[in-house]
Amino acid sequence: MDRAFLLFEIMEKKKYDLLVITGTTASGKTKLAAYVAKDINGEIISADSRQVYRRMDIGTGKDIDDYIVKGVKIPYHLIDIAEPGEQYNAYMFVRDFVVAYNNITNRKKVPILCGGTGLYVSAVTMGYEFYDGEPNESLRKELEQKSLEDLQKMILGKGIILNESDFYNKRRLIRRVESFYGTQRSNKVKVPSLNYLIVAMQVSKEERKQKIRNRLIERLDEGMVEEIKKLLNEVGKDVLLSYGLEYKWVTLYLIGELSYDKMVEKLEIEINRFAKRQMTWFRGMERKGIKIHWLDAKLPLAEKVEIVKKLWYENW
Repeated sequence: MDRAFLLFEIMEKKKYDLLVITGTTASGKTKLAAYVAKDINGEIISADSRQVYRRMDIGTGKDIDDYIVKGVKIPYHLIDIAEPGEQYNAYMFVRDFVVAYNNITNRKKVPILCGGTGLYVSAVTMGYEFYDGEPNESLRKELEQKSLEDLQKMILGKGIILNESDFYNKRRLIRRVESFYGTQRSNKVKVPSLNYLIVAMQVSKEERKQKIRNRLIERLDEGMVEEIKKLLNEVGKDVLLSYGLEYKWVTLYLIGELSYDKMVEKLEIEINRFAKRQMTWFRGMERKGIKIHWLDAKLPLAEKVEIVKKLWYENW
């Protein structure tokens, strides 16, 4: 019996519909997902809210080389599908995820969702519904006059799922309030019910801080400032500031509001805060009954791959 037939048999008898590999920033999830994908005939669907944008490579940590395993390029989806400055939101992600998922499974491949955007992971695993509200100019003008606190009150208790960063960003919050209260809410999207396995990388606070520092230095050495300078000339400061983290703090340096050393200091602090919020999100998923298998990030890559494969194939 040849390998292709065995893989087909495995897919037909599978316990899970979807493998999810997630974790905080700089935890090594992409490389793990790629190595697992090679062994289980998989393709990767990105769950990263910023890697959808073209030319935002170093700052978002796309690490495209991680998708090449022993000379084999692992197919990936939902990366480089939008232009910087274009709106891309959870509604669009769920819509595009369903298309990618069906494309992969129709070819008898294993879909692997990989990324650290908690909202996107939750959208797939917890069955959120998202609406595609059309722009409502008159309502938007009215909302622009309101304070951030007033907008927050309008959204609380309405069952609307937000990233924490959106909750404190007036421009994004206006868009979400507009989508909810506007009249054009006919388009709805939801992921079909799936049996999924979630594996998350577990990193100690001290190790995470060191990984974040090392990765930040690497990105700066690779030309992150130059990348963002080109984008600044292309899309302007307001767009880059809205993306937060690397794009916000490097932009503030480039427009002369921060020194280089202060930019690096602030960026390191904010990335660590972001990682903490990611962990808070994952723990919140667990409190809502979502099973997450935590995997020690310090283990050798080969050992982590075997653990994930064992979890994936168990009880088949």
